[in-house]
Amino acid sequence: MISTSNQKVFANSRRSFLRGALSTSALLMATRPSSSVIAFAQERRFAPVKVSPNRIIREVVGLRPFRAPGFVVAAERMGRKLLVHNYGHGGAGVTLSWGTASLAVDLIRDFIQSSPRPNVRRRINAGRFGVIGCGVSGLSTALLLQRRYQDGPGTVTIYAKDLPPETTSNIAGAHWSPTLVYEPQRATSLFTDQFAAACKTSHRAFQNLVSNEYGVRWIETLELLRHEASLGREMPGGADLYPNTVVHRDPERYFGFPFVRHFNTMLIEPAVYLRALLRDFYVAGGKLIVKDFRSREEIARLPETIVFNCTGLGARALFDDQELVPVRGQLVVLLPQPEIDYCYLGGGYMFPRRDGIILGGTWDHDDWSLTPNPEQTTEIIETHAQIMQAS
Repeated sequence: MISTSNQKVFANSRRSFLRGALSTSALLMATRPSSSVIAFAQERRFAPVKVSPNRIIREVVGLRPFRAPGFVVAAERMGRKLLVHNYGHGGAGVTLSWGTASLAVDLIRDFIQSSPRPNVRRRINAGRFGVIGCGVSGLSTALLLQRRYQDGPGTVTIYAKDLPPETTSNIAGAHWSPTLVYEPQRATSLFTDQFAAACKTSHRAFQNLVSNEYGVRWIETLELLRHEASLGREMPGGADLYPNTVVHRDPERYFGFPFVRHFNTMLIEPAVYLRALLRDFYVAGGKLIVKDFRSREEIARLPETIVFNCTGLGARALFDDQELVPVRGQLVVLLPQPEIDYCYLGGGYMFPRRDGIILGGTWDHDDWSLTPNPEQTTEIIETHAQIMQAS
């Protein structure tokens, strides 16, 4: 996920694009192919992306909310309230949104069952909830609350400083592949269990939304690899989430790369998707209040008994989470090409959407700058142009 927070710019040095590209290859893990899968058509041809500076229609920069130990889905008591955290998803905010929202909403059940006071249980069962944040995590959480606890208009209230299309999630690449979520050496077994559950739940939820209405579609994806050893790594969330996986060893057909992991996954168009979620929230009787929270004390004064914190990178200041850091990402968007019907990963990434061809692959840790870097723009264009030269 990429943040649009207007926080102070720190003078931290940027990592180079090529180093970021290597991170992409390392984080987008693969697995050995199954002999039982159905192979892709041998005559399949991939139309070349027209990569050129004169086709750039916009450049955007945002900040992924990354925590080395992984995202936070946990509950804490705050006076008479229950505060449920759901933030820190790194580069997988859209990918994991329904999964982490489900984990967060499940925590209410434990709070209800453990509460010794009948009046508290009655207030909770009345279904009055507050959600802070109107990005993909906040909207997904609010919609799940409406489905499970709806008792009339105003049951769920979203409080947010920014609304779509000005949220973190609107700048996301939104390719269903959990990327830059955590550092394996820092993660606990409890977290990895949460991660696996979130992947499976979210994947199934997105399947139900495949349509033009929600901007969700299945798409072929090529993971471009230089080394055969990379084929042995596990795919994030489990190989069963990437149907019809095949390995190719045909550099002439696959952009000069000696090894290619070819699989199906889903691509989400944030502008369409978030607009549809916000519509669904309103149709179900949701209420939205524009508000910027500065302290926990302000949250404590909210009228709702249970409040969900879906503030993304904003949780660093609001809840003093110093493990939450920005990972800056810069995207170059080219004119749309309707004939491009595939994605690729490796040496950066390319996602074709109706609003343009998304080129990315930068991962600048601890960099708060939201200003496009001309040098990175040049590097992105040159790297993707080089890939296309072999098409």
